[in-house]
Amino acid sequence: MGIDTDAVFRALADPHRRELLDRLRAQDGQTLRQLGEGLAMTRQAVTKHLAVLEEAGVVTAVRRGRERHHFLNAAPISEIAERWIAPYARERVAALGDLKRALEETAVGSTEFVYVTYIRTTPERLWQALTEREFIGRYFGGGGGPSSDWAKGAPVLWSMGPGDGPHDWDQRVLEADPPRRLSYTWHNSQPEMQEMFGWSDPQLAVLQQERRSKVTFEIEPVGDACQLTVTHDDFEPDSEMLRGVSGGWPAILSNLKSLLETGEVAV
Repeated sequence: MGIDTDAVFRALADPHRRELLDRLRAQDGQTLRQLGEGLAMTRQAVTKHLAVLEEAGVVTAVRRGRERHHFLNAAPISEIAERWIAPYARERVAALGDLKRALEETAVGSTEFVYVTYIRTTPERLWQALTEREFIGRYFGGGGGPSSDWAKGAPVLWSMGPGDGPHDWDQRVLEADPPRRLSYTWHNSQPEMQEMFGWSDPQLAVLQQERRSKVTFEIEPVGDACQLTVTHDDFEPDSEMLRGVSGGWPAILSNLKSLLETGEVAV
């Protein structure tokens, strides 16, 4: 299932909708009331603009209790960029984009990361890719990633690449409902990562005090494709781990999509 390019361009053409996207970039996960505060728009107008953004796929909404929380979804915009940039200067543009994101992200007070992508595959095949080691090592980068028998309560072991691990960093499966929903606790910063990221001993000690987070994958069939929603949450505000996964998940999920649709990873 491809994106509707015209719908994305129409959604981005309106300055009010761009303002709403800017607000979500600054603080993701806002409700309708929060997004409308201080804007020269009625609640009804904000609702209509959000509907256009959702239809284009650049905003996704998650219902929590009686309220809908809205999240910026960069995947359709990224796919448009890939369409025209990839044949010419992908690496240079990606490097500039990474630098810009490093200077501008992550929103103050943010405690979660939500990402939605559409993959032309079946729910069963997507579940297989999320849980089988031979798949995971291909798209996680460097042959690393998690492994488990994926039963509720089972340990999730971690490898950082070929010949490494598996490490038991006290991660556990929280929920496994194939082929619809998978959730497990995330690791915190570990000594095995220290050299890779250049942390000093005092820096590592501080990072290890951060609260552990969790990641949840939700699979929903949509025509001949699947909507995959990844929610990584339970972070402390301004968590360093949140900054890390906010940059890491889009690349991992892009590789996953490419692997399932083409048989090759994106990079």
